[in-house]
Amino acid sequence: MKRSIALCATGVAAVVMVANSPAAFATVRVAALIGDHMMVQRGRPVRLWGTAAPGESVRAVLAGGKAATQADAGGRWALTLPSIAAGGPFVLTIEGSNALTFSDVWSGEVWVASGQSNMEFILSRSKGAEQAVQGGCPGLRLFTVAKATAGSPKVDVSGKWQVCDEDTAKDFSAVAFYFGQELHRALGVPVGLIHASWGGTPAEAWTSREALLANASFRPMIEALDRTTQNEGARAEAARKVAAWEAKSFYQDTGNLGEAKGFARAGGGGGGWSNMNLPQFWEDAGLQIDGAVWFRREVVLPADWAGTDLALSLGPIDDFDVTYWNGERVGATGAETPDYWSIPRQYKVPGRLVKAGRNLIAVRVFDHYGSGGFAGPASQMAVRPAAAEGKTLPLAGTWTYKIERSLEPINVDFSTRPELMGFDNPHSPSVLWNAMIAPLTPFPIAGAIWYQGESNASRARQYRTLFPTMIDAWRAAWRDPALPFVYVQLPNYQEPGAAKPIGTSAWAELREAQAMTLSLPKTAMAVTLDIGERGDIHPRNKADVGRRLSLQALKLVYRKDVIASGPTFRKMAREGGTVRVTFANATSSLVTVDGAAPKGFMLAGADQIWHWADARIDRDSVIVSSPDVLEPVAVRYGWADDPPNTLKNQADLPTAPFRTDDWPARSPDAEP
Repeated sequence: MKRSIALCATGVAAVVMVANSPAAFATVRVAALIGDHMMVQRGRPVRLWGTAAPGESVRAVLAGGKAATQADAGGRWALTLPSIAAGGPFVLTIEGSNALTFSDVWSGEVWVASGQSNMEFILSRSKGAEQAVQGGCPGLRLFTVAKATAGSPKVDVSGKWQVCDEDTAKDFSAVAFYFGQELHRALGVPVGLIHASWGGTPAEAWTSREALLANASFRPMIEALDRTTQNEGARAEAARKVAAWEAKSFYQDTGNLGEAKGFARAGGGGGGWSNMNLPQFWEDAGLQIDGAVWFRREVVLPADWAGTDLALSLGPIDDFDVTYWNGERVGATGAETPDYWSIPRQYKVPGRLVKAGRNLIAVRVFDHYGSGGFAGPASQMAVRPAAAEGKTLPLAGTWTYKIERSLEPINVDFSTRPELMGFDNPHSPSVLWNAMIAPLTPFPIAGAIWYQGESNASRARQYRTLFPTMIDAWRAAWRDPALPFVYVQLPNYQEPGAAKPIGTSAWAELREAQAMTLSLPKTAMAVTLDIGERGDIHPRNKADVGRRLSLQALKLVYRKDVIASGPTFRKMAREGGTVRVTFANATSSLVTVDGAAPKGFMLAGADQIWHWADARIDRDSVIVSSPDVLEPVAVRYGWADDPPNTLKNQADLPTAPFRTDDWPARSPDAEP
C-alpha cells in the first residue's frame, strides 16, 4: 500500500537528552498533542508549542521544513512550520538545551469529536465492533483527552496519540472511530481523531465564559457559578438540595440482604443462579429492572499466585458495587465517589485470601436509575499479581447472576434537578471548555463532529441560541470563522412509561433547535431518528451514525458528489381536505423502510389538536389526510420522543423530522 495513503503500524519513540547541558533542568517540553504517532492537518501550517527556560532558543524540523523561536519570559514558546501534504511517516525534531525526537508522524485530516455519552460510548460496546476492526485500522490515529474540569482555560490536556489497532480502537469513541474509518476509505488519506467528551454534560459546559457573558440570556449561568464558587455556604446548601432531590428521585439501597444469605460464598445463596455474559448492561441481556443483582465467577489461579496480593479490575459499574473475594469484602464504590457510574473499579485483594486453584469473585451491583451492570470494555475486566505486570487473567465472559431486589424501572424528571455548580462539576458552564477544548485550539484541524443534546432537552428553546453560540465560540478560538461543524440530531428514544400526548415532545423540540442551527454556515446535521432504541438512551448502532456524519463531511468539506441527507421538508400545500408535503433530497422517488404507507405524520386544524394521519407517496411528495381533521392547517412528521418514522429516500437515509406550525411548545417537560 502506498505510504501516502496508509499509516505504518509501528513507531519508535526516542528522547535524546544533551549530556552535561548547563541548562539540563530547563528542558524543552511539548504539549500533549505533540508526540510519537501524531497526526497534523495536511495543507495547513504545522503549529507546535510547549515550555522551556525563559529566553531559550527552540528549533524544530519536520519533513524538510524548519522554524525557530525563543521562549517568552514565562517560559512558553510556539512556532509554526510549513504545511506538508498528506503522507508519512515523518520524524519531528525539536531542539533547545535538549533534543526531542518524535517518530511515526503523519499528515492527513484531523477532526475533533466531542459531546456527551453517545460520543463517549466506546467501540467495544457498539453493534458490530468485532467486524469493524478486523484487519486493523492502520489509516487512523487516535487521541483521547482525559476528563478534566477547570475554572479558567488550561494550556494543555492529558493524553497521547495512539496507533489504531484492535486493542486501542475498542476503548475509543465508537462514533468517532466509524466516522474516521469512513473518511479514510473515501479520501484515501490518513485521519487523526481527537476525542474529548463527557457523559451527561450540557452544551454550556463546552462553551467559553466570554461567549456566555456576551449574551444577556446566558449571563445568569456565569453569575450563578460565580456566586457558588465564591460562597462556601451557598455551595453547601446547593449540595444539600441535590442530595435531597436524588434521595427523592432515585431508588435508595435499603440494605445488603444477599451477603447474609451467603451470596458471596462458594456454594452459598441457594439455587436460582443464571448465566450472563459480561461486560454489558443487564438490560441488554433482557433484565429490565432496577435494584440489586449479584454476579459471581469462579477463577482458577496458578500455584505461584497463592498468598500474593492481587490487583482486581472490573471496569466501570453502573451504579454502585460491593466486591468480594472468597466471601470477604475487598472493595466498594458508592455515591460518595464522583461519577461513580463511569469510574473503573480497581480493588486490591490481600494475599491471605488468595489460594491456588479455585477462587470465587462476587459482586453486588445496585442500580438506582437507568441502566445497570458492567459498563466498561472487556479489556478492563482482569486480575493479576499486584506487584508484577506479568501474567493477567481475563475476567470477561460468562458469570452467574441472581436478583436480590427487583424494582420497576423509574422515569426520572431531570429538569427538576437543582443545580450544583462549581469548577469541579462537569455540568457547570465553561468548565469543560476550559479543561478539554481550549488547550486543543492552537492545533489546526479540519473540523469538528458533535453528539450532544440529551442534557439540554428540557431547554430546547434556549438551545436554539446556545448551540450556535457554542459553535461560534469554538470557531473564534480556532481562529477559523468557517470551521466545519457536523453534528448528530438526537435519535428516537423513550423511557419506559414516558408516553406523552400526541404532538408534545421535548426531544422533538430539541431536534428542531438542532435543525435550526443549520442556518450557520459550514454546518451539517446527521439525522438518526430511525436508529435509536426505545428503552436505551445509548443506542448500540454507532456505525450508521459515523457513516452519516462522514457523508455530511464529505459533501460539506471535501465537496464529494454524495447523497448526504435524507428527505427534508420543502413546502406544504392544502388540497381540499388533504395536505401535500413536498420534500427536497427525495432522489427519484420517496420510499418507506417496509414498503407500506408512510408512518409518522400527524395533522391539526385550527384547534391545534393533533391526530395521527394517513399518508401516501406521490413521487417527491406525500399526501396526508385524517378523518379527524377535515380542514387541516398544519402537519408534523416524526414529532415525538420515539415516533413512528418510515419515510426515506432511495439512498436509505431517513426523513428529517419537521413541523409546519409555529405554535408554542406544549411539552410537559419543556421550559416555559
